[in-house]
Amino acid sequence: MILTKNIVFKNFKNKPKVLKLKRELLKILKNKNEVIKSLSKDYKYSYTEKKIQKIKKNFSELRIIGMGGSILGTKAIFSFLKKNLKKKKIYFIDNLKENIEKFHNQKKVLNLIVSKSGNTLETITNHNILFKKKRQKNIFITEKNDNYLRNLARQIKSEVIDHNNFIGGRYSVLSEVGMLPASLMGLKEKKFKQFNNIVRNKNFLNSLIYNAANIISFLEKKKYNSIIINYDEDSDDLFKWYQQLVAESLGKKQKGVLPLISTMPKDNHSLMQLYLDGPRNNFYTFFNVKEKKSEKINNKLLLKSHEFLRNKTLNQILTCQKKSTEKIFFEKNIPFRSFEILNKTEETLGELFSFFILETILIGKFLKVNPFDQPAVELIKIETKKGLSSKGKIV
Repeated sequence: MILTKNIVFKNFKNKPKVLKLKRELLKILKNKNEVIKSLSKDYKYSYTEKKIQKIKKNFSELRIIGMGGSILGTKAIFSFLKKNLKKKKIYFIDNLKENIEKFHNQKKVLNLIVSKSGNTLETITNHNILFKKKRQKNIFITEKNDNYLRNLARQIKSEVIDHNNFIGGRYSVLSEVGMLPASLMGLKEKKFKQFNNIVRNKNFLNSLIYNAANIISFLEKKKYNSIIINYDEDSDDLFKWYQQLVAESLGKKQKGVLPLISTMPKDNHSLMQLYLDGPRNNFYTFFNVKEKKSEKINNKLLLKSHEFLRNKTLNQILTCQKKSTEKIFFEKNIPFRSFEILNKTEETLGELFSFFILETILIGKFLKVNPFDQPAVELIKIETKKGLSSKGKIV
């Protein structure tokens, strides 16, 4: 089925009852909370286009510093669309590790520091180590309240762009958090905003509903593992974003989905045996990209035993592997859905972001969990702060 002009989608083959989900989706679309608004072209940013153009002229190296939802969406945008980007040095600092200060010491460095709460320990630590006052410009994206990063920005006289207080990090990719850095990369933020088109697209909405209904039915059968069979390595970061979105939104009240990324075809030689003949507690998502330009087999070096590879491109081989694997999954009655990407563009990524966000909210509402909070994670943050504040030795 053509989901949009950019995406071919094959849904799970079961057709469960969907009436309740249809009603729930209509409610979600009608209510238009800030998350839903951010998917639309009507969303109002806390910065102007004029500001973006001014910032663009003044850096040659961009460092994006954040954790989780504050950076995963931006990283997904960069990885998925990097072939479309103008050449600028862009780095992502999204974990605690040694030697992060050993970057190129460019004169025009822009640090973009992102944290919704403004109190994220790892983000504060990484910026503190990287910050060199004389050679760097700093822009903070954080919510409008009294927090560490906003206070630091005031102290070092740096600019602050307001993070929407009503949009959690993992849902923020089409708000200031993802769209400002996307614009700095030279991408067109308006092209990401496909919500107005997809709500008029019956194929898209019906596919979304049947898809969510199937996932709910798998959970009822104790199939909690969602395995992403990914044939495009440049999309791994997209699924790391998706992983957080699903795990953090639905993992509550002893319920939830565990999304795992399997990079193909290399996992054919390690994990595929388990997927095909192991426990039946998984459901699968196949994902590939139809690349227009792809490296070709060198026929002169090809032995006769492998004539079937003659004139084939790398993308043709990957696509054939994906379709062959899908066929075996179908014959073995292993549940899967499938995405084939026809065009790698801002529009395509905007459609995928919207699909996965709406899917997650819809499943959360049906499971009667709040898809927008993450109360358990806060316990670790509190305990870590307590440990670092104690005078005794940290064990």
